[in-house]
Amino acid sequence: MAQICTINPATDARIASYDLMSSEAAFDKMEKCHAAFLNWRGKSHAERAPYLRDIATALRENAEEFASLMTKETGKLLRDGKTEVELCAQIFEYTAEHGPDLLADEERTHSGGEKNGIVAHCPIGVIYSIQPWNFPVYQPVRVLASNLMAGNSVLLKHASICTGSGLMLRDICLEAGLPRGLFDVVIVDHDVSDAIIEHDMVRGVTMTGSDAAGRHIGQMASKNLKKSVLELGSNDAYLVLEDADIELAVKTSVQGRLFNNGETCVSAKRFVVTEAVYDAFTQAFVEQMKSIRLGNPTDERTQLGPLSSAEQFETICEQVGKSVDGGAELLCGGAPPERTGQYYPATVLADCKPGSPAYDDEIFGPVAAIIKATDDADAMRIANDSRYGLGGGIFSQDEDKALKLAHDHFDTGMVRINSFGTADPNMPFGGVKDSGFGREHGGFGMKEFVNAKAIYLP
Repeated sequence: MAQICTINPATDARIASYDLMSSEAAFDKMEKCHAAFLNWRGKSHAERAPYLRDIATALRENAEEFASLMTKETGKLLRDGKTEVELCAQIFEYTAEHGPDLLADEERTHSGGEKNGIVAHCPIGVIYSIQPWNFPVYQPVRVLASNLMAGNSVLLKHASICTGSGLMLRDICLEAGLPRGLFDVVIVDHDVSDAIIEHDMVRGVTMTGSDAAGRHIGQMASKNLKKSVLELGSNDAYLVLEDADIELAVKTSVQGRLFNNGETCVSAKRFVVTEAVYDAFTQAFVEQMKSIRLGNPTDERTQLGPLSSAEQFETICEQVGKSVDGGAELLCGGAPPERTGQYYPATVLADCKPGSPAYDDEIFGPVAAIIKATDDADAMRIANDSRYGLGGGIFSQDEDKALKLAHDHFDTGMVRINSFGTADPNMPFGGVKDSGFGREHGGFGMKEFVNAKAIYLP
């Protein structure tokens, strides 16, 4: 029987191995997931809420163990893993508190206002959730919490390198009292995954990952007339305008590029800097990137841990090499240390050109691309010169100007002004263009996989 093996990227040591499931075994889990849904859908939103609160409590009780496992499987800093678990607990609590009102029946009128009607947000069934490795608990949770509240069940296919984290999340939910089968995990290859998408019992598909994978999964879902939500890659641009607070911009940009070892879809990746402040920003930014402490992710002094896998390490090396060959100037980093583990240093590339990975593609690691713009208008043009459109940022001391640029011109799903962050339970999360479609968080995710049913009263 085929197996997958999880590897600690900080030590290259084997953690565990898991047998891949046959299609029959995966379908059996799916059928049990559907059976659990048939019971769960009969509960009211208010009756579902306590289950979510109990999961939040259980997550906090297991935070140390969960964070430790995530660090072993993906190399993320241990303290970031603890923060991630707490965010997930807050997402369950937010969903439990606000879900009953957001999903409540809506009273409307029809026939010119003469008659009454109801719009009911009804659950649809099993939601297939395909998730990546960079946030092993958060990525599944943002799908799970909203769909449990909506009345659906969830079948998770997690990234193979964090299989243990997916199983731990399921076990924590069971320990918290979630009915068995309502949330389960399948360990399958791509062929079996495609068969799951095609199965009649799966009613919706949600996936976070690369745009290439998103195209395949989106096509599979649409071919079978199933709705999908796709949160894909990005190459987020952060604009440093002529009136930016350079000290704030540099400090925030370093944080935005290196958070979670640089392996975040909404990381600050391209820094589009106006000519007037280019030298001041670049010099200070490079100095801070050079000072970053690379090391053991369990050490509190460490600021940057290893990349998640040998495959990811090789990809980053190739992308940086092609960018330099394409005309980019290497200002710091770019030379991995001679040590065990998949360690890659904080790296800055300047004068990045169209046609190179640093300009066009997503570099999923601690590599920053600096691009010079002639002025503020040119900076906005360069920021939108991307096939992606997930997030972005603007540094300017004129908040009204930054807000207008963000509102009217930035072609992304999310924009940060003079700040960096990843996600908030009360704000929508998602993108446009090759960064996908659909929204999570902010109440939006709870309505992605429901049947907005119109009921006409006489």
